[in-house]
Amino acid sequence: MQQAIELIKKYYQAFNDGDMDTFLSLLTDDVVHDINQGGREQGKAAFGEFMKKMNHHYKEQLVDMVVMANEDGSRGAAEFVVLGEYLNTDEGLPEANGQTYRLPAGAFFEIRDGKVARITNYYNLGDWIAQVDPQA
Repeated sequence: MQQAIELIKKYYQAFNDGDMDTFLSLLTDDVVHDINQGGREQGKAAFGEFMKKMNHHYKEQLVDMVVMANEDGSRGAAEFVVLGEYLNTDEGLPEANGQTYRLPAGAFFEIRDGKVARITNYYNLGDWIAQVDPQA
């Protein structure tokens, strides 16, 4: 259990540090990524491309982190708050002009061989849109 918690903390520390090499090294090659209110992608390369896109459009830090894991360390969860800045307009979303946002979020993990094998992210997209485009 403690190894799973430490893995998830390391994963989010690498995210907060902008250290994509370490971040991606914590994933299995066949990692499954369930995108919030979106599709499912598989593989480390696809996840890396997703993160390039995200880092172009958004600058985020995760705070108030709480991490949990089951007894055998095969599954975990994290609850946190996203402090973000909307840098560049993302397709199908409101226009970006440096808006900031504060968004509660969470994620569920499957862990295999000491790495993240699945991550499923959740946040309220309607809340995010209301924060970056109050006229929406």
